[in-house]
Amino acid sequence: MSLAAPETETVSETRVACDGGVGGHPRVWLSIPADKGWVECPYCDKRYVLAEDAKAGH
Repeated sequence: MSLAAPETETVSETRVACDGGVGGHPRVWLSIPADKGWVECPYCDKRYVLAEDAKAGH
Protein backbone atom coordinates (compact mmCIF):
# COMPACT_ATOMS: atom_id res chain seq x y z
CA MET A 1 0.00 0.00 0.00
CA SER A 2 1.48 3.34 -1.02
CA LEU A 3 0.41 6.77 0.07
CA ALA A 4 -0.29 9.38 -2.57
CA ALA A 5 1.79 12.53 -2.39
CA PRO A 6 -0.06 15.52 -0.91
CA GLU A 7 -1.68 17.77 -3.50
CA THR A 8 -0.04 21.09 -4.45
CA GLU A 9 -1.94 24.11 -5.76
CA THR A 10 -0.49 27.36 -7.08
CA VAL A 11 -2.51 30.36 -5.90
CA SER A 12 -2.48 34.11 -6.54
CA GLU A 13 -3.51 35.28 -3.06
CA THR A 14 -1.73 35.01 0.29
CA ARG A 15 -4.88 33.88 2.10
CA VAL A 16 -6.51 30.61 1.08
CA ALA A 17 -9.25 28.32 2.39
CA CYS A 18 -8.95 24.54 2.51
CA ASP A 19 -11.77 22.11 3.26
CA GLY A 20 -10.15 18.89 2.10
CA GLY A 21 -12.55 18.44 -0.80
CA VAL A 22 -15.59 16.17 -0.72
CA GLY A 23 -16.05 14.88 2.83
CA GLY A 24 -12.61 16.19 3.75
CA HIS A 25 -12.31 18.28 6.91
CA PRO A 26 -13.57 21.52 8.46
CA ARG A 27 -12.74 24.61 6.38
CA VAL A 28 -9.63 26.38 7.59
CA TRP A 29 -8.17 29.69 6.42
CA LEU A 30 -4.42 29.72 5.87
CA SER A 31 -2.03 32.63 5.33
CA ILE A 32 1.05 32.21 3.17
CA PRO A 33 4.07 33.87 4.82
CA ALA A 34 5.94 36.20 2.43
CA ASP A 35 9.33 34.82 3.45
CA LYS A 36 8.29 31.20 2.82
CA GLY A 37 6.02 31.49 -0.23
CA TRP A 38 3.90 28.45 0.69
CA VAL A 39 1.74 26.96 3.44
CA GLU A 40 0.49 23.45 4.21
CA CYS A 41 -2.95 22.56 5.51
CA PRO A 42 -2.62 21.03 8.99
CA TYR A 43 -5.44 18.56 8.21
CA CYS A 44 -4.70 17.15 4.76
CA ASP A 45 -1.14 18.39 4.06
CA LYS A 46 -2.22 20.06 0.81
CA ARG A 47 0.42 22.65 -0.06
CA TYR A 48 -0.55 26.08 -1.37
CA VAL A 49 2.26 27.81 -3.25
CA LEU A 50 2.11 31.52 -4.02
CA ALA A 51 2.55 32.18 -7.74
CA GLU A 52 5.71 34.08 -8.66
CA ASP A 53 3.70 36.79 -10.41
CA ALA A 54 1.28 37.29 -7.47
CA LYS A 55 1.19 40.78 -6.02
CA ALA A 56 2.21 41.22 -2.40
CA GLY A 57 -0.72 41.64 -0.03
CA HIS A 58 -3.24 39.91 -2.30
